Amino acid sequence: MSLPMALSFLFYFLFLAFSIFILSLSVSYRLTAIFRRGGRGSRRGRDSSRGPGSSGPLPQVAPTQPPSPSSPTTSTTLGNHPSSSSGAESLSGEVSQKLTLEPQSATTEPPLPPSSSKAVSFPRRPGQGTVGEKCMVRANHFLVEVANKDLHHYHVSTTPEITSKKVNRTMMREIVESYKESHLGGRCPAYDGRKSLYTAGALPFDSKEFVVKLIDEDGTRSSSSSARKERQFKVAVKLASKPDLHHLQEFLRGRHFECPQDTIQVLDVVLRAKPSENYNVVGRSFFSPQLGGKGELGNGIEYWRGYYQSLRPTQMGLSLNIDVSARSFYEPILVTEFVEKHFRRTNLSRPMSDQDRNKVEKALKGVKVEPNLMEYAKTCKIVGISREPISQITFTLDDKRTNVSVVQYFRDKYNIVLKYASLPALQCGSEAKPIYLPMELCRIVGGQRYTKKLNDQQVKALLKATCQRPRYREENVHRMVEVNNFEGDERVKEFGIQVKKELALVEARVLPPPTLKYHDSGQERSVIPRFGAWNMVNKKLVNGGKVDFWTCVNFSSDYANISEDFCKELVKMCNDKGMVFCQTASIRIRSAHPDRIDQALLDVFKESTSLKRPLQLLIIILPDQTGSYGKIKRICDTELGIVSQCCQPKQAARFSNQYFENLALKINVKVGGRNTVLDDAIQRKIPRVSDYPTIIFGADVTHPQPGDDSSSSIAAVVASMDWPEVTKYRGTVSAQPHREEIIQDLYKTVQDPQKGVVHSGMIRELLVAFFNSTGQKPHRIIFYRDGVGEGQFSQVLLYEVDAIRKACASLQEGYMPRVTFIVVQKRHHTRLFPTDRNQTDWSGNIQAGTVVDTSVCHPTGFDFYLNSHAGIQGTSRPTHYHVLYDENNFTADILQILTNNLCYTYIIL
Repeated sequence: MSLPMALSFLFYFLFLAFSIFILSLSVSYRLTAIFRRGGRGSRRGRDSSRGPGSSGPLPQVAPTQPPSPSSPTTSTTLGNHPSSSSGAESLSGEVSQKLTLEPQSATTEPPLPPSSSKAVSFPRRPGQGTVGEKCMVRANHFLVEVANKDLHHYHVSTTPEITSKKVNRTMMREIVESYKESHLGGRCPAYDGRKSLYTAGALPFDSKEFVVKLIDEDGTRSSSSSARKERQFKVAVKLASKPDLHHLQEFLRGRHFECPQDTIQVLDVVLRAKPSENYNVVGRSFFSPQLGGKGELGNGIEYWRGYYQSLRPTQMGLSLNIDVSARSFYEPILVTEFVEKHFRRTNLSRPMSDQDRNKVEKALKGVKVEPNLMEYAKTCKIVGISREPISQITFTLDDKRTNVSVVQYFRDKYNIVLKYASLPALQCGSEAKPIYLPMELCRIVGGQRYTKKLNDQQVKALLKATCQRPRYREENVHRMVEVNNFEGDERVKEFGIQVKKELALVEARVLPPPTLKYHDSGQERSVIPRFGAWNMVNKKLVNGGKVDFWTCVNFSSDYANISEDFCKELVKMCNDKGMVFCQTASIRIRSAHPDRIDQALLDVFKESTSLKRPLQLLIIILPDQTGSYGKIKRICDTELGIVSQCCQPKQAARFSNQYFENLALKINVKVGGRNTVLDDAIQRKIPRVSDYPTIIFGADVTHPQPGDDSSSSIAAVVASMDWPEVTKYRGTVSAQPHREEIIQDLYKTVQDPQKGVVHSGMIRELLVAFFNSTGQKPHRIIFYRDGVGEGQFSQVLLYEVDAIRKACASLQEGYMPRVTFIVVQKRHHTRLFPTDRNQTDWSGNIQAGTVVDTSVCHPTGFDFYLNSHAGIQGTSRPTHYHVLYDENNFTADILQILTNNLCYTYIIL
């Protein structure tokens, strides 16, 4: 069994968020209930010294010290006190006070939450870790040295305003070429394409206006430039500020705690200026066929190779993070070819149905095309397609008298006979003045990014084309640096910037894997994983689940006859591993056509319900064609409330013991069992977890797929339910506004006419569930938050820590367990490469458990990179952890070891 990806208990569960939602419906929704049973932990007044979970106030500046192990524990209850509401509301100011740079005066009113990152201070690094075998790795970071230059920032405004970065850069290039020596003092400025212009030294003026004339590139082709349409712009350049390099140097040395982002922005724009002029820009990445070629993804879509580039402050100084990348683009082909490929239409002579026409319009809307006519070079953006075939469309000529058909117009004017007159026309222009163009005469403009969701085949093709082993990826990163040729860039030289050509050499450590405990009845009662992997041979599940009612539906046509034998072997494996799994299906095992998924699942549900044998598990063999998994899960989890286990037909047909073992592990956790537990948890040896009741949260927000502009985002939160083992997790999900990253329902109140203020929310629900499961109230909260970008750290921290505090206070007045809030990032571009081939796993990647908290990490903040998993294919991506709030006083070693160990176990409840 290969090790789950970083923080597996979180990511696995979030992937099954909807499944959890249905499971959680079966548990009574007890958000307004009180903690009925007695739990350990002292209930102290606000004037008492503060232990874990006590009601003492938050400290004013520094986190509190750990409690004494000998602190007395007494029985207590948690309830909804009349003052809980006001207590919860008052926490907003208290939490924000804890997070601000300046301590709150005792005589002032509670402050409002800080409105910017400048008002928030994150925990400083408590020292670097020492546990583990030391080693050296290379990181795709390149040291950047900057000479002491007099940086100037100028604000740029244009009249009329220009929204296109490409046009803005063309405009600025015209100014530099025309006025560099006469008006710009010979400076070579760096421009961000919008409102900011930077120079290494002052310009001869503080404010000046330029007049620029640009030729409309979308005009009609003509040998005479005077025939082209010209547009005139007024460009105002005004001094805005003088970024301070000294402040940046002091921050990098750890003498200042506030990052001078404006100075870093200047240097970043300088390093990105030349690539922005030469390549296709997508976010922080650059793409071009010149950067490694391109390839087909199918359906009229291709991929371009490129690279990601970002300037970052690190412990070793300024670092330029460069990583290879790939993105999908429209192929530059005729629209008719695109329709053939994208919709697999072999006969374009047939008229389109309304349904097909709508699909084509959705696929083409917003795409730029260029007519294949020598005297007409205008690029047009498709705003729609006509409802009628082009053979039925007529329009009035410029004389405003003659009415002709589009077919006749192209035959008379261009001597072109349209081959596909039954196809609808492309509509450009506006609704008031539409322009109709034949699909067969329009070519898709190259370099347009394809932003819609790729299908399974395209994703597979993209991964196959871009998946690279560490050695090849490292070589390609190095090649991108050489292609950039920073040392030959005049602008980079003028700003005094030097980029080293060698990847950063970084000190790392390989953490020891945890000992995993299995059931004592197995031949092997425990195991220490090697290279991030282990198997279930000679082992039994530590707690086997029970399945009395189950059946199987087979949607595969190629493997329609394997159902009975497959289920027999799977049930046998489950029982062998310690589950209690009924040998016979509760209702008939059946096959079904993949076109009847909805009906087949509904039939199974109705039959099991009518026989009073509600299914505890539905085994599903998926259709041969991919793409049905999401639909099946949605129906089972959100409509029928059935726990399901999907199996790939090709894998199922192999009857592999390893495949059956993996399925048994997944099934066991879905029906309430536990596969394994950490041996240190059983022996109460996990620092900051085993000494006092501790709950571990994981949270993420899933956003709609690209192209969906209206669907809700889904927030999911999981929490451990079995202290001290911290192995079983229960979850809850909630819909929230479109693409909203902050979790809205962590804590909320509703005004009820009869009950008054009713407290609820995801945190509160899970705290109540923890108490009902363990008989304890949590004294510590460790919160792993996935999916937050660095620009959102302050906002997410301020809102979500405040919500956690309010949820706790709403359960019992003064109930304030200590909180540690950690952001988990997987969508970053730092990669770690081995320097010694004897210190790699079988895939050539760095070893599982490799941790880095030096060199490429934040200059002062508490962060680290952890590669907890074994590589399977390609280059492993370490997870980046940022500690944003810490009242539990974690050391680097304790938090890194805890996080690594948690990655070896996950259970859902």
